[in-house]
Amino acid sequence: MRIARFTAGDDPQYGVVTGDLDDQGQLDDDAVIVALAGDPLYVGIKLLEDQHHRLADVRLLAPVLPRSKVVGIGRNYAAHAAELGNDVPDEPLMFLKPNTSVVGPGDPIYYPPQTSDLHYEGELAVVIGRICRDVPPEQATDVIHGYTIANDVTARDLQKQDSTWTRGKGFDSFCPLGPWIETDLDPDDFDKGRRVQTFLNGDVVQDGSTADLIFDIPTLIAAVSSVMTLLPGDVILTGTPEGVGPMQVGDEVEVAVEGLGSLTNTVAAR
Repeated sequence: MRIARFTAGDDPQYGVVTGDLDDQGQLDDDAVIVALAGDPLYVGIKLLEDQHHRLADVRLLAPVLPRSKVVGIGRNYAAHAAELGNDVPDEPLMFLKPNTSVVGPGDPIYYPPQTSDLHYEGELAVVIGRICRDVPPEQATDVIHGYTIANDVTARDLQKQDSTWTRGKGFDSFCPLGPWIETDLDPDDFDKGRRVQTFLNGDVVQDGSTADLIFDIPTLIAAVSSVMTLLPGDVILTGTPEGVGPMQVGDEVEVAVEGLGSLTNTVAAR
């Protein structure tokens, strides 16, 4: 099931998206979104059958607004760690992005004046479905609401300059999410390998597979939840493949994850 957050010109709503994805991760022209009676994380799936729209007629928003946090995982692909001259960590390397960094499909990524080296990082993201702490890896699927696509935008020069990554990762608009949450997958689907690609102005700049994750999704959930309580709607970014690089004002960045669709944003001056 694909759960989206959208507006048809009025207040934001949640809905279920129908339709089939093509080879480019795009839905067919007949795709429809059927409204839900509230946030499914809290009221469940209650379809409003009399409220449906053509997907082309609505604006998709970030599919989840994290109640408390986005937890990033650094250097979770060996090739990405190597391309920046870093060793592979012995355990998941965690950092936080504020929930104010979240934007949705089509929203601008703002280029702050404090940086001169703004990078894309296409990633698979996990959305947590219920409050949890100290989750064993074998019970990780019990706390997963679904999966979406993320761009872990990074001011690389500030990340290198600071002893923590808060500033380099935390600006407003530095966490595009979308286009929806897919609930019908499980970690085994990603262990087998789902392609993760990033396109900069239509050119492929990242092309990896979730099969190459150093720490798999159950391990990440166990590690993060051993440190901090996870709340419904919290998001874990699973790491980015090799190929990260700079973006400029006016660039269009698209992140695609096989079976999930694609997320597109344009860089704008702040």
